[in-house]
Amino acid sequence: MNDERGESKAGLLYGIAAYGMWGAVPAYFKALMHVSALELLAQRIVWAAVLVVFIMLVRRSWGAVWKCLKDTRTRNTLILTTLLIATNWFVYIYGVSTQRVIQTSLGYFIAPLASTALGVVVLRERLRTGQVIALCLAITGVLILSFLAGEVPWLALAIAASFSLYGLLRKTVAADAMTGLTIESFFLFPFALGYVIWLSANGSAQFGHVDRQTDLLLIAGSVVTVAPLYCFAQAARQLRLTTIGFLQYLSPTGQFLLALWLFGETLNTFKLVGFVFVWMALAIYSVDALAALRRRRRNIDTASTISPDPATMFDPQAAKPARSTP
Repeated sequence: MNDERGESKAGLLYGIAAYGMWGAVPAYFKALMHVSALELLAQRIVWAAVLVVFIMLVRRSWGAVWKCLKDTRTRNTLILTTLLIATNWFVYIYGVSTQRVIQTSLGYFIAPLASTALGVVVLRERLRTGQVIALCLAITGVLILSFLAGEVPWLALAIAASFSLYGLLRKTVAADAMTGLTIESFFLFPFALGYVIWLSANGSAQFGHVDRQTDLLLIAGSVVTVAPLYCFAQAARQLRLTTIGFLQYLSPTGQFLLALWLFGETLNTFKLVGFVFVWMALAIYSVDALAALRRRRRNIDTASTISPDPATMFDPQAAKPARSTP
């Protein structure tokens, strides 16, 4: 009993750490605004690959990597996830560097709803009434942000689309979080390293040419990438999906608050109204998910209590219904 409680508490701490770090990531990128988004992305990939290789050497998990690479379907799926996560990273870094953190937070707010929409389109899932209402509210919020606020939130839409597609594909591939990240890093590493070398050759690289703080921050991008993913993997093993579902809103909430309080971004009336619609959608979505889980558990409990009479399991005559008397 104590062990279960300890694991549950540890899982919750891991989950808070993962989404808390993701929520604070804009502060890291903000400190590197003098570095271009492409160089920052390339440096992040290079140093993350170095750290991942070290972790895999310690874990001695290369067998899982080779197994995934040998399977054609798994390898092709991971190629697609690599392109999607690279796109997601670049758009996010670009949004922070251009002082649009509020819009990037919107992308991660609507990502769960985008995943639900993908489930309908790709997996032919049926929507519950609460999910339909949530999607309609979210679409209304995006339309308000697009037309009344005077700016199409393309950064948010790109982040939500790439992240939800990434999640959908990663669900279908036989690779755990660390193995998948290792393979994705391997796929991206040659291109990232080539770009870094090219920048250094033509004298436009920031790494090694500005100051030691910039160099250390760029190297720290490996930890910024891998640490929250590791914490998330640990949390996913020890927490229920509903708990993970609620924790995932910590990340965009942290980004949103940083944008307002630390980065000085503005939120006019129309933007606020658009966000309110998105927040209402998330509230309804979360309540509906929790209610569906409770109904499913009640059905399972009911089914488990209705067990056949042992006497009827081996006696065919006893299993026949008794004749009714007139």
